[in-house]
Amino acid sequence: MQTYFFKSVLLLVSALLLSACSSYTYDQQVELNTQLINIEGEALDGTPVSLPDDIIGQPAVLLFGYVHRSQFDIDRWLIGLDQTQTDVAIYELPAIKNPFARMFADNIDDSMREGIPRELWSDVITIYKDGDKVQRYTGNIKPKNARVLLVDAQAKVVYFYDRGFSVAALNELRQTLNQL
Repeated sequence: MQTYFFKSVLLLVSALLLSACSSYTYDQQVELNTQLINIEGEALDGTPVSLPDDIIGQPAVLLFGYVHRSQFDIDRWLIGLDQTQTDVAIYELPAIKNPFARMFADNIDDSMREGIPRELWSDVITIYKDGDKVQRYTGNIKPKNARVLLVDAQAKVVYFYDRGFSVAALNELRQTLNQL
């Protein structure tokens, strides 16, 4: 009886781990001049965040990342926006769709806090529950590339880019922002 129970538990755990490691690729579904989808997350400072409600009132750049290596692309966007003195609210949004990873959300967030200055924690919003929803929306083909969205003061998406940082893309984003 114990052997059957042990094998059943082992099979269940294996199935859970394998399903959590499954990879699904999605084409992006973002439509310009439409409202940003509803997304629930939590800032690294512990504040619950509900998008788009919590960003309405000012334009914002949303930098979505899906894998650890997308941080390189996000950092290039952050440096470019800083060096060009782009005056806009900027949020980093790691969106993790893996249900197994949600079990370790506290550890993942603690790891991020170690590498991010405390004064920036409110601008980093981790998305676990809605991670798959976000990836379906912005697409996740080439997951190392950041998904860059510029939303206007009413949280309508007015710019989207997902092909990796480029100066031309940064200039397009800035031009779109200046037209708001």
